Amino acid sequence: MKTLRIDCHTHIGVDPAFYLSGNFPYACDYRALLAEARRNGIDRIMVFPFVSYFGLESLGMQPPSTPENDFSVPYAFENRRHLRELYDLGADISETALPLVIVDPARKPQEQVEVLRALKERYPIRGMKIQATMIESPIRALLEEGQCLVDLAAEWNVPLLIHSSIVAHDVWSQAGDILDVAEARPEVRFCLAHSCRFDRPSLERLGTMANTWFDCSAHCIHCDCAVDGAFTVALPDRRLAADYRRPDEVMKVLYDLLPDRMMWGSDAPFYSYVEEKTGKTLKYLSTYEREVEALGLLSEKEQTAILHDNTLRFLGTEVT
Repeated sequence: MKTLRIDCHTHIGVDPAFYLSGNFPYACDYRALLAEARRNGIDRIMVFPFVSYFGLESLGMQPPSTPENDFSVPYAFENRRHLRELYDLGADISETALPLVIVDPARKPQEQVEVLRALKERYPIRGMKIQATMIESPIRALLEEGQCLVDLAAEWNVPLLIHSSIVAHDVWSQAGDILDVAEARPEVRFCLAHSCRFDRPSLERLGTMANTWFDCSAHCIHCDCAVDGAFTVALPDRRLAADYRRPDEVMKVLYDLLPDRMMWGSDAPFYSYVEEKTGKTLKYLSTYEREVEALGLLSEKEQTAILHDNTLRFLGTEVT
């Protein structure tokens, strides 16, 4: 039987804040994502909604007035829309999806739990995703008012996949803070996205904890950032030693450091990122194909580890 290859980090939906500000990407639907993944040999997709949860109101539009369109609870609409797309509108392809819901660690966490419990009665939920930076919501809230979200993950035996940062001014999603949360909750599984921005001390600490993984999503543009000396990845004195001109070599170095904790993800469609800010354009472009090509120095066994075995241990379930 063929071993399924899993992309552990993808987004679908729409981000009106990105669209209005001129940033890219700002939208993706599941059928398009699946077609792209299949062209590149990927069989199953861990998928969650885009980040901003301001919805139609951010466009000056009034959402239809129904109980399920209550925008007062963070991500309530987006998670419902997400799961409906996968299971109601996409019933013919739903077996390929491994859905995660997205949550805000600090704003109305108990209300989010109530919404998620109702959704779980109707749809599978394989985990939770947090992107605290974009919504400016501190990840350390999971140790305080947001701990009910971690409690829910423990109750359901599902993991949390969390955007990580090492930039000093990003007080919302520091890798060290995520690791503090994971250390405080050893019964729950956590993944730090984006290879901890190649920060070797964070990766080494991650390797000492039994309940932590990392994914290498958007790997190629993070390598490009390292080559450019961008502040979004670890500075040279803390950066994992590798030739960042060769994403495939960096991938191999990451695997050799933590072979049982690494998962492969594309971050589709965020394997590219364009941001218009203060009159300047930040532009890093890549492709799904390039993300897959970066696996090239790994053996078949090593690829199976990060595309299947480690991912199943993180999910805590079998995937067929």
